[in-house]
Amino acid sequence: MNIQLGNRILTPHVVYGPRNKLSIHIDPAGFVTVKAPNGTAETAIVNAVLQHGEQIAARLDAMEKARDASHIREYEDHGKFLHLGRYYRLSELIDTESAGEEELKQRLKKFYFASCKKVILERIKGYQQQLKVTPKSVEIVESATKWGSCSSAKQLTFNYRLAMAPVEAIDYVIVHELCHLVHMNHDRSFWRLVGSVMPDYKKKEAFLQQYGQAMTL
Repeated sequence: MNIQLGNRILTPHVVYGPRNKLSIHIDPAGFVTVKAPNGTAETAIVNAVLQHGEQIAARLDAMEKARDASHIREYEDHGKFLHLGRYYRLSELIDTESAGEEELKQRLKKFYFASCKKVILERIKGYQQQLKVTPKSVEIVESATKWGSCSSAKQLTFNYRLAMAPVEAIDYVIVHELCHLVHMNHDRSFWRLVGSVMPDYKKKEAFLQQYGQAMTL
């Protein structure tokens, strides 16, 4: 579900459940979640997001500006960056020789893409066997709104920023998306399947919501 908000393409994460009304939430990382009653039509969700489009866009813009301001000095020698849940000096992750800030950002992003792909491909195998599912493809992408996604064509994508998260949180996103190969929505059957593989999935989900803001360039 892609929604145009001005110059921004929003891909909200939709969670269905036994609730009376629809609500929209934005976590510290800027990920948008729509919590909707079971059976809510997609058009109703789109209309609700568009109705609050100005407020959502304004909040996301403010969060991006604050995030940019908070990371101005991180590309100095003492800057620290997350990798698999731990902070490292920039020089421990990438070659920092003869590079300005923009070049360092590109090198670091390339490192995260490669690291994320390596971890995802290693970790996904066991969960595929456990769930008896096989995705058509697995890709690492850059996304401002989602940690992962599963298309109707069984194509999985994972946000490269997951390379900054602890392995346990990465596993949750892997399980979440693999379960969508069985249930394409977020009904009770979907969450039961997630819980059967990862009983403490809510803790992992809460971790990403709470600390996702720190997982950025």
